[in-house]
Amino acid sequence: MLKADLHVHTAYSMDCAMPLEQVIARCLEIGINCLAIADHGTIAGALRLKEMVPFPIIIAEEIMTPFGEIMGLFLSEEIPNKLSAEETIARIKAQDGLVCIPHPYDKLRLSAFKNQALETIMSQVDIIEVFNSRSLFPGNSARAWRLARKYGKLTSAGSDAHTPYEIGNAYVEMPEFNGKDEFVESLAQGRIFNHRSNPLVHLASTWARLKKHLS
Repeated sequence: MLKADLHVHTAYSMDCAMPLEQVIARCLEIGINCLAIADHGTIAGALRLKEMVPFPIIIAEEIMTPFGEIMGLFLSEEIPNKLSAEETIARIKAQDGLVCIPHPYDKLRLSAFKNQALETIMSQVDIIEVFNSRSLFPGNSARAWRLARKYGKLTSAGSDAHTPYEIGNAYVEMPEFNGKDEFVESLAQGRIFNHRSNPLVHLASTWARLKKHLS
């Protein structure tokens, strides 16, 4: 079985300072053996990490649209930010990728899809992230679960790690897979394990973003 943390960032994200080597070390330490690397606006880190580790790396990207972030999984090309939600989804599908909505309804994130904007794209969505370790309020997860059940969508979980000790705070225990289609079958059988990260981890992201902006 795999322990898959399906939402992790690296130093290739504009708000993360975590080198790839630290990601690997932490995974080996705690037994996480599958990652979706979903850096903001780039797949470069995911591609590099895939060359460095013996376990599965899903090439993903967190892409900003006017109404919130969309995560593409199993990508082969980067997708630019600031496209419409519909165009972003179309570009993910054109690569035979999967469309995931990360941290829906999160009240503290301007980047979170909410309410009617989310409902209008649900027919094109494959996966709902029903637990994100950086989401502070349990009600967000409860609403995400209800949304997934309403539309019959697959569910995922991720730590949204920007620092090493966040990795594995949420993961899906799931059968091994080979490629996108087997991943879908495996995720449908998965069991979610989770706990919330310390709210102070958001300070690390803010500091990393500031340092990169000033450098």
